[in-house]
Amino acid sequence: MSTVVDLTRALLADAFDRPITYLRVSVTDKCNLRCVYCMPESGLDWLRREELLRYEEIVEIVRAAASVGVRTIRITGGEPLVRRDLHRLIAGIAAVPGIEDIALSTNAVLLEEQLPALLDAGLRRVNVSLDTLREDRFEAIARRPGLDRVLRGIDAALAAGLAPLKLNCVVMRGQNDDEIAAFAELTRARAVFVRFIEVMPVHENLELQRDAYVSSDEILERVAEIGEISPVAGPPGNGPARYFSFAGAPGAVGVISPLSHDYCERCNRVRLTADGRLRLCLFGDQHLDLRTPLRAGATSEELADIFRASMAIKPERHHLRLGEASSRMRAFSEIGG
Repeated sequence: MSTVVDLTRALLADAFDRPITYLRVSVTDKCNLRCVYCMPESGLDWLRREELLRYEEIVEIVRAAASVGVRTIRITGGEPLVRRDLHRLIAGIAAVPGIEDIALSTNAVLLEEQLPALLDAGLRRVNVSLDTLREDRFEAIARRPGLDRVLRGIDAALAAGLAPLKLNCVVMRGQNDDEIAAFAELTRARAVFVRFIEVMPVHENLELQRDAYVSSDEILERVAEIGEISPVAGPPGNGPARYFSFAGAPGAVGVISPLSHDYCERCNRVRLTADGRLRLCLFGDQHLDLRTPLRAGATSEELADIFRASMAIKPERHHLRLGEASSRMRAFSEIGG
């Protein structure tokens, strides 16, 4: 299906006058890690293959999104690099008129080997999830080995000039919070942007979340203990972090605080699930089905109409509370923009 996209059309905006320019695209629900804050060690009931959107279908949805003002695409999962030939999807998205930026959120276990093909396809930026710099802790938190591969992936991305490179660290009291300073020190030596994320309540981690929660305010206090930090604008991108830097540092520290300081008033995104649902809030149930009309032959304009209609049900904010479960099982692979 080929459609000419009119890029002069007005931007998509929700009922609260927030322009929606950012689409996060999940390509799989599977992951090659089993992080303690994210899912059970045994995994989950994965989607069947026929339920997943095909790459060609994702590109058609992105084309419709671009026609109503979406400019940034972030590929997520699960772990997106476990889906075969991901570079084909990125190449397809890169060819869509109006798309200006394609980014990837990954745990980086498979990044080093796939990076050349991803770059050739049009990948612009990478966010890497990394919760510890210690091998023993990596296996305890992720319940799989692989820190060495993650670090090689980060080095490869930096060597390839992918910037800004963001590291997302979920902070958990008693498990990795004593590494806050070590992560912050990385920003003094390298052009990386370390974002500390408050552990969020999802169905499988409520007990852990109540015990392990560290607020972004406490995190920043601990960073300030090793050197004076000042607010900075942060790197280009569409993420929700607030950034701070040490004087003269090439990188910066960020905090993402969905509980202590929500960022809903700045929300500029919607999310496409791996099975074709357009979700309007990371932590909510509001969604519209795109897969069914697409497979029934919907045109790009008809898909664009679904994007427009979705703005009527996009909520003003989420209502997460400490110790209360989100309706979403796995939010951590999606939160860091």
